[in-house]
Amino acid sequence: QVQLVESGGGLVQAGGSLRLSCAASGRTFSTYTMGWFRQAPGKERDFVAAITWRSSNAYFADSVKGRFTISRDIAKLTVYLQMNSLKPEDTATYYCAAVRLVSSEAVVTTPRTYDYWGQGTQVTVSS
Repeated sequence: QVQLVESGGGLVQAGGSLRLSCAASGRTFSTYTMGWFRQAPGKERDFVAAITWRSSNAYFADSVKGRFTISRDIAKLTVYLQMNSLKPEDTATYYCAAVRLVSSEAVVTTPRTYDYWGQGTQVTVSS
């Protein structure tokens, strides 16, 4: 069974940085795509970024391009979301997700594509 555990959330001032981590276990993830999504209260869950485990192809939402980066550490089975130049509108619960054998950009940006989800980590950006 795949397990995903997020960490690294917190409170930060606008313009600051945070790095989220997603520790994965339970599978060999070489054929997986890992995604980050976020959800603010009363809003839908939105795509943030995704990375293919094997080739490290990365995709980003337009709202975070140039500010966020995504990476993975194969040895540690961990995916990172580095968030820089944070804005109050980045405030949300951030979720890590995983799906096997899917890598098309058109599909990995959709929450329902993913089979496994973490519990989420809260990010709050103060103005």
